[in-house]
This record gives sequence, structure tokens and C-alpha cells, in this order.
Amino acid sequence: MATNTEQVDHRPPEGRYVSNGDLRTHYLEFGEGPAVVFLHGSGPGASAYSNFKHNIDGVVAAGYRAILIDMIGFGYSSKPTGCDYTTELFASNVKATLDALNIEQCTLLGNSLGGAICIRLALDYPQLVTALIMMAPGGIEEKETYFGMPGIAKMVSAFVDGGLDRDGLRTVLNTLVFDSKHVTDSLVEERFSILEQQPPDVLSRMIIPNMSAELSALKCPIYGFWGEQDEMTPVSGAAHFTQRCEHAQFTILSQCGHWVMVEYAELVNSYLGAILRGQLKH
Repeated sequence: MATNTEQVDHRPPEGRYVSNGDLRTHYLEFGEGPAVVFLHGSGPGASAYSNFKHNIDGVVAAGYRAILIDMIGFGYSSKPTGCDYTTELFASNVKATLDALNIEQCTLLGNSLGGAICIRLALDYPQLVTALIMMAPGGIEEKETYFGMPGIAKMVSAFVDGGLDRDGLRTVLNTLVFDSKHVTDSLVEERFSILEQQPPDVLSRMIIPNMSAELSALKCPIYGFWGEQDEMTPVSGAAHFTQRCEHAQFTILSQCGHWVMVEYAELVNSYLGAILRGQLKH
């Protein structure tokens, strides 16, 4: 137990880096076996570890290698300024990272922005992706639809327009969950340590087009989760996949916000184990 004289470090753990031109990409790696690549959502102070720390053990226990990548602009990865944060920037850098790690095939698991980048990678490199696991993915609605969601409106306004202190960050994080018990003091500190290094460009110059018309080109199995009370991405987005894709199934959870992998971690982990072991089929 920490005493008053001890300094508790709430920063996410630091792992390894891959260089891609002027950009450095940070990643964490756990376990052995076929790769499951985790791509996190956006937002102030976001990192792969912050999004998925509750889901690592379930993937490792299934006999897989969990790789958590901090996308450009987030976590410990490079945060360039004066440029647009486009789907192509995110996806190409993730692909370069996977190439550097000699990963030729993997399961892609993404939440929100990370889900959008998973979609782009699966469309551009179908041979790379054995399955997609989507957790309230972005990139399947028009910009106006997303900016009309109450959570995104609050997040962008707070982060881009005025900056965030710890209390403001807590307010934003509360929009990501149905039950505020998940927004702990340690989570706020963990995210704030990254937020202090993030330029406004990360959100103000993010460009993620609507890819819904391309979803029918996805041929890999798709498994998805969505919270009924999501304030960031409309839960109706699940139908874009089930109506357009050959092999898609989604689970909708009640009393759950945008962070389904946090609020329903135990349930999600049981599904992940079944998916990876081939016990959950279409």
C-alpha cells in the first residue's frame, strides 16, 4: 500500500517502438501464438492499454499473442502537428508496424476509431485479416451523424476548444460509460498523463470517411458488440454490417455505453475466447 510520501505512477506501461519514417509507434505485447491486434478508440488521453487492459488476459488464455498498438497521435506514439489525421495515416502506420513485427495474418480487434481502422485494413489487405472483432466501430456514418451524438459533441468541444483539466477529463470519460463506477481516479490519472502531451490536431484535424458502402467487400468473419446506451456511435450502426456482410453477427448489450469491453469485460472476454478457439461460428 502506498504511503503519503510515495508517488504512485498511473501512466500506462511502456513497451517497445517501431519506426516508420519520422513516426514512432508504441506497442505492448503479451502471450504467444497467432496475433490478435488491438486498435483503440480516439479521445483525450486514449491509449491501447487504457482501452483494453481488461481484455488482455482473456486473449492470452485462449493461446493467442495480444498486440496493443498506440495509433499515431495517442498513447506513447508520435503526435505530429500541422497535419490531418486521416484513415490512411492511421491504417498505413499500423500496417507498417505489423510488417516490422513480421505479422502476415492476424485477428483485428477495434473499438470506435480503432474499429474504423480495422475496417480500412481489412478492405485494403484482405489477406492480412482472419477475422474482425468490432466494438462500437466508427467510420460507418457521415460526419454529421457522429457530431450529432451527445458524447462526441462534448468531447470535441472540451478538448479542442478549451483544453481539459482532470475534472473536465472525468466528465468526458463519463460519457463513454453507462455506469460511472468505471471511471476511477486511477483511470483519470492514466489518461491525463497522455492528454498532457496531445495536440488539438489529433481531434480537430481527424478525417474518417463513411465506409459503409464498402462493407459488402468484407469476406472475413465479423463479430461485434455494441452498448444500447452508446453516446458516441449510434447502435443502429450494427445493421450496416448485418445487412451488408456475408458473415457478421453483433451482440447488443443493455445498460452499456461506448466502452462495452470495459463495462462488460467478463462477458466480452468469454466471447473472445469462444471466437478465437473456433467455438463461436456463424
